[in-house]
Amino acid sequence: MDRGYPLGLVVPVKPLPAAKTRLRGAADGGVGALTAHTRLVLALAMDTVTAARSARLVDAVVVISSDPAVAMEMGALGAEVVPDPSRGLNGALRRGAQVVRERLPGSAVGALQADLPALRGAELDDALAAAAEAFAGGARQVFCADAPGDGTTVLVAAPGVELDPHFGRGSAGAHAGVGAVPLTGGWPGLRRDVDTSDDLGRAAELGLGSRTVAVLRAREAFANEEPHGCPNV
Repeated sequence: MDRGYPLGLVVPVKPLPAAKTRLRGAADGGVGALTAHTRLVLALAMDTVTAARSARLVDAVVVISSDPAVAMEMGALGAEVVPDPSRGLNGALRRGAQVVRERLPGSAVGALQADLPALRGAELDDALAAAAEAFAGGARQVFCADAPGDGTTVLVAAPGVELDPHFGRGSAGAHAGVGAVPLTGGWPGLRRDVDTSDDLGRAAELGLGSRTVAVLRAREAFANEEPHGCPNV
């Protein structure tokens, strides 16, 4: 699709030990070891960025993070990594949008959540094509709500429009409240963000990215190991 303008996405990633606290234990059968948790959080983000990088309609991906492990892995995926300005999630997204516009003058710019392990590039392309149609009809910002309907997985601003993110509890309503237009396509992988173990299970039903699959296979191996010299209590 020739939109006549480029498009860049901003993906925010917290320092891994502080991210996705409700998922703690999902990577190691409930043990909750920090190493296993950070491995899962990084895998979710890497699968998300891999999908975004594979989308035909995405010209650049900027990751906002001050975690060295995130910076190293995301740089290897071809994303530009910018330090978190420590102004909260929405402040980080605004900074990322500035970077996108510096790199891609005249671009549309979007904020994509980093916990979409079932996302596929073709699905994201469909949503971005719908965004382009909405912009052609006069919309200034569009968003995709998550599966429950109260959160937001992606917010996109048209060329020449400042990204106005209101992520947090009830973000779908907040984005609609500032005039963003909801996108209505199905896109199950784009709508399935992962905050809890139940969310992860639902994402697995859709098909997870390879890195998340690898982490969960390691979890299964851990759970199936026979105890050695450790009595049951």
